[in-house]
Amino acid sequence: MNQHVHVPHEGMPPLDESGPPLSFFEFWPMWAFYPPVLLYVLWLMVRYRGVLLPTVANPSFPGGGFVGESKADILSLAVRHAPEWVAPFVLVDRPSLGANASSGLDQLTALALDSLATAGLALPVVAKPDLGCRGAGVKLIRTEADLRQYLHAFPAGARLLLQRLVDFEGEAGIFYCRHPGQTRGRIISITLKYFPHVVGDGRRTLRELILADPRAGQLAHLYLTRHAAGLDTVPAPGEPVRLAFAGSHSRGAIFRNGNALVTQAMEDRFDAISKSLPEFYFGRFDIRFAQFSDVQLGTGFTILEANGAGAESTHIWDRRTGLLSAWRDLMKQYRLLFQIGRANVDRGFRPLTLGEFRQWYRREKTLTPLYPATD
Repeated sequence: MNQHVHVPHEGMPPLDESGPPLSFFEFWPMWAFYPPVLLYVLWLMVRYRGVLLPTVANPSFPGGGFVGESKADILSLAVRHAPEWVAPFVLVDRPSLGANASSGLDQLTALALDSLATAGLALPVVAKPDLGCRGAGVKLIRTEADLRQYLHAFPAGARLLLQRLVDFEGEAGIFYCRHPGQTRGRIISITLKYFPHVVGDGRRTLRELILADPRAGQLAHLYLTRHAAGLDTVPAPGEPVRLAFAGSHSRGAIFRNGNALVTQAMEDRFDAISKSLPEFYFGRFDIRFAQFSDVQLGTGFTILEANGAGAESTHIWDRRTGLLSAWRDLMKQYRLLFQIGRANVDRGFRPLTLGEFRQWYRREKTLTPLYPATD
């Protein structure tokens, strides 16, 4: 496969780097940022008469896609109903390797490669856990050795996806919402995701370039460990070095608010895709593309993931978003979520029980720290 030569932010709207590189709350810990939103959610539980209504917002998704859901189950649904828009993948179980771990790992690697070939896929691919969020465990697999290493590091008893690499710089999160019974839905949030780069000058090491960058220097803990093997190399003049592969804010991607860029053609396309998925009403599509202008025409994109009720309107992490605006937008999102959950309960669907919710939550939280490091 010919590898795409990356030009930083190619195909994306121009990245505005004026103003502060980070908002003052952008990387607050969860306990500092979310309490006002949590208090509002507690009120919504009373207002709409249900603690776990979000788990029935999308009855066709496991647990509504709120927590502990299988990426493979959701993507398989999308592949069945909208195959032309979804990046294909294979699912791999990671068993215990037994007494002869090396031999077992060789067999598992061969089995994974056979699964890819059967599905018409080949390296490079993107590996990601079946259970997980915020980009945990996402890694670019270029070679058989990379695959073997990833499988070796992956926790036994868990499942992973190997997905076709959509090798473009353009990525966005498209948040869609539709009330049950409504004939049309709408896009309520667009997040433009830019992969951070530093550019070589032929003099400074990669470490020095990262530390000197106005944004990356403030997030050096996210990048230095990831690029430990190359920190003392000196990139050539004009050579871009991409600092993050996964389009996750918590892993170092740059998020910008794209809400002003919604077009009718975009909304029509995502409405049609969403309505093709049975009983899907609320969630975010993470997409990659060569040109955002094509996305605005309703074409030229590939869905990497379909996230359900647990998705977030991530445009709030634009560094120009104020704290009160971020809280307001999240509260609006949760109000819609509870309204949809209540409507689906009234239609006869059942949310998770508290016992089921605890089981799913604990499973995800137990596995997440065990995943390989994210690219």
